[in-house]
Amino acid sequence: MSRLPDPAKRRRLLGRVREYVLRNGLADLSVRRLAQDLGTSDRMLLYYFGSKERMVAEALAVYERRPLLRTREILRRVGTPTDAASLRRLLEDMWEQFNDPEVRVTLPLYLEIMSASILHPDRYGPVLDDAVTAWTDLLSSVFRDFGMDRGQALTQATLLTDAVFGLLVAPLVDDHWDRADAAFHALLDSLEPSWHPVMS
Repeated sequence: MSRLPDPAKRRRLLGRVREYVLRNGLADLSVRRLAQDLGTSDRMLLYYFGSKERMVAEALAVYERRPLLRTREILRRVGTPTDAASLRRLLEDMWEQFNDPEVRVTLPLYLEIMSASILHPDRYGPVLDDAVTAWTDLLSSVFRDFGMDRGQALTQATLLTDAVFGLLVAPLVDDHWDRADAAFHALLDSLEPSWHPVMS
């Protein structure tokens, strides 16, 4: 009878995998080299995680989803925005989540994943797709609750999600986070006049 994986050991390994990929990136990631660095075997890593791609996805999930989870928590705490000003505050709070140093440090790796997902969609495509879908669904729900019809809500959510992902890329190259911040607020300036809540 085979033993079940040890959850505590799996968590410890996941933390060490996270540290490794944040330090070394994905370009030359080898399960064998990673296992050697961690003092274990490639067979053990695959036993716990199934594949290199799944291991990387799980290792990053805690940071990938942190801004999403915090935004959901803000929604639970303050409720659905009831006017354009409160909707804007929610979106500004969402943007600020990406200024968290623990989130910011993972962004270069996400740029690698974005590139890998285009070249090898069977490997890392689901990682990026899951993140984009989760953000789009959340924002679409916010806009629907605010009073927009399904199509308009989805368009606004898609625009904001895609814009945020795009605005997080350029500063990784030129370090102009101030420009990205100004551009995000300019985007809100252009969208806000069209936000009209449900009239009771």
